[in-house]
Amino acid sequence: MKLTPLAMTLALALGAAATGAPALAAPAAQKPAVRKPFLWENATIYFVLTDRFNNAFTGNDLAYERRADAGPLRGFMGGDLAGLTNKINEGYFDSLGVNAIWLTPPVEQIHEGTDEGTGKSYGFHGYWASDFTAVDANLGTENDFRNLVDAAHARGIRVILDVVMNHTGPVTRYDPVWPSDWVRTAPQCTYKDPKTTIDCTLVANLPDVLTDSDTPVELPERLMAKWQREGRFEREVKELNEFFARTGYPRAPRYYLMKWHADWIRKYGVDGFRADTVKHVEAKVWKELQTVASSAFEDWKRANPDKKLSDDKFYMTAEVFNYRIEDGQLHDLGGGQSANYYQNGFNSLINFALVEDAKKDYETLFSSYSAALHGGALQGYSVVNYLDSHDFDRPFDAARKKPFESANKLLLAPGAAQIYYGDETARRLDVADAVGDAKLRSFMNWDELERNAQRDGYKLAEVRAHWSKLGLFRQAHVAVGAGVHQQLEAKPYVFKRTLGSDKVVVALDLPTDQASSIKLHGVFANGQKVRDYYSGKTAVVKGGAVNFGTRNAVVLIGQD
Repeated sequence: MKLTPLAMTLALALGAAATGAPALAAPAAQKPAVRKPFLWENATIYFVLTDRFNNAFTGNDLAYERRADAGPLRGFMGGDLAGLTNKINEGYFDSLGVNAIWLTPPVEQIHEGTDEGTGKSYGFHGYWASDFTAVDANLGTENDFRNLVDAAHARGIRVILDVVMNHTGPVTRYDPVWPSDWVRTAPQCTYKDPKTTIDCTLVANLPDVLTDSDTPVELPERLMAKWQREGRFEREVKELNEFFARTGYPRAPRYYLMKWHADWIRKYGVDGFRADTVKHVEAKVWKELQTVASSAFEDWKRANPDKKLSDDKFYMTAEVFNYRIEDGQLHDLGGGQSANYYQNGFNSLINFALVEDAKKDYETLFSSYSAALHGGALQGYSVVNYLDSHDFDRPFDAARKKPFESANKLLLAPGAAQIYYGDETARRLDVADAVGDAKLRSFMNWDELERNAQRDGYKLAEVRAHWSKLGLFRQAHVAVGAGVHQQLEAKPYVFKRTLGSDKVVVALDLPTDQASSIKLHGVFANGQKVRDYYSGKTAVVKGGAVNFGTRNAVVLIGQD
């Protein structure tokens, strides 16, 4: 049997998953000879908690004398940067049509754990920074991070780094609080208005960076002593002096953080930021960060002309908790006040609404999103849609009863799409022995995929293949996420998306007991050869319709 390119890609991906990661991260592959079309507005972003994805080295599973004494799913589990790089080099993300990887902060975390009543927790997730300038040893080394970015770029995949401007890590017996001119430790936020959302700590024992201050501060003594021990004190101070001299910024806490975050761009070529806890920081701060980050990105591209993927500008997306696409450009902060984060450095905001909107029928969902993005309040901007994440406690389908519908509604909705690691393998988000957000953060279910586990009438390989076909369709046609939507028929449900010369037709919920003829309503002319990206088959348009002779419930039509 001769496999189509799509089938070959899937077979390779599933085979790689079955054999597991090699012990060492392989070198980056060569750049593809042909660049695939890319727009951030159509990006398929794979969001991964590095510690939960793939483990290449067991020797760094408990760095800094950390212990295996955490509550269920609240400690480090061994995933590392080299493990993620292995999956890039195996082609796992290529086979999903992924063109951007968002990873949680790789920065050095607090060394000890904390216990807030749900069992001891460690900073495996990356949001409890101790040193913003270092790679956490549990995840690997600076060279591991460089290999990851280079491997991704070699395959045309952008890298988005999660950044935190709002807070440091919690205080433990081994991790002292930062100086009082750097952070506040009270009051705790009550979220009634901007002041009680910004000038406060998100939760108890999470020191809040004084991002509102313009008062110059000295480096924390603990950080300077650490840099001295590591032999990089002079270099770090020299770079800080050059940064402040070049920018003219005061040596206030937020500008140190901006410099440290931008270093990940200037050193490694990170393509974008996903900003954490955005509404808990003054809006103007994000615009300043965008300026600093963009400058670093241009510096990196000039220094690495053979590595840059394009002349695109630096990309930033925002986590504004509970932002919904219907909010448009303004997000309500309470007290009669709102903020426009699109006007303060962000290309897109993460759309929390899809979790609920996915319960609607396809046309209601797709047409409303298209109207907002094309001619509506978000004209010229975008959203990043998602159905679940690492910290949203009401995912669309926690028990994974609807993995095929989930894929259709996420990957075919107008806007960029965020796949949360394991969406494509039906990784459960309701782990019984875990508490709270830990339920969402189990290790990637490679073992289930390897044995093609059966669930509720489906097998995981079928789910993985379905997500892959939709993802590769998105990758081939920017109109899917970035184009204008229009329904062509209600039953069977058929719609088109158009963006310039790129156009596609999609049919969903087709009968599977017979081959379907799809009316194209003039999108493609008689005599044109078109491809069904779901089956891989081609056909010629006749009588204003096309029939691929397949019996799939989904048909994805476009030209090569």
